Parts: sequence; C-alpha cells; structure tokens
Amino acid sequence: MNYNVLLKTAYEAMEQAYAPYSGVKVGAALLTYSGEVYTGSNVENASYGASICAERAAVLKAVNAGYTSFTAIAVVSNLSGYTYPCGICRQVLTEFVDDMDIILSDGSHIKILRLKELFPYAFKIK
Repeated sequence: MNYNVLLKTAYEAMEQAYAPYSGVKVGAALLTYSGEVYTGSNVENASYGASICAERAAVLKAVNAGYTSFTAIAVVSNLSGYTYPCGICRQVLTEFVDDMDIILSDGSHIKILRLKELFPYAFKIK
C-alpha cells in the first residue's frame, strides 16, 4: 500500500477524535499483513487514565476483527511537528510484531521510522 494513502486515512480518522480536554486530536491508520487497514482516533476522558490513544484504538479494532500481524502504522495529529506513538502504544505494537514501519507526517513532510528504532528494548514475556 502507498504510505500517502495510509497517511490520508490517518488524517481522516483524526477528525473523529474526542479531545475536549487537551485539544490534541490524533489519528492512526494500521496496515495488516493481508492489506486491511484499521483506523483509530484518541478518545479522552475526564479521568485521564481512562483515555485511549489513536494507535491502541486501531490495534484493538484490528485484533477484534481477527488480525494480529501488522506491517505499518501512520500517526498524525493537529499539532505542529511529528507526533510519535507514546510508550504504551509502542509496547502494545510490540505485542504483535517485532518490527514495523511507523509513518509520521507534520503536514508537509513524511518521516518513516522502524518500531525497533523507537522502542529498542521492548518488554517481552514469550
């Protein structure tokens, strides 16, 4: 899949974000090995710990549909600059893959990193 299409899908998902407290809207588009795309947006909660990130929302949707192998995720936000997956999201992604492309955009430029670059020492039980 063309990563520009994945980014466009992430921007579309960002529009569905619920961010009344921070005002930061994040969208993610997760690409499975079979070519399916699952989206997510952040959903904030007055009890901040109950909030969920866009990346985890996309992973949960994919897993609930039966997909557990991913090749890439695009992450965008309404902030200036790049928005990187947080530590919890990095850990959740490594539950399913050892490595994958992380595609970021600041609205003008695209940056592609590998998950292992962002999270070289992931916690693993198995």
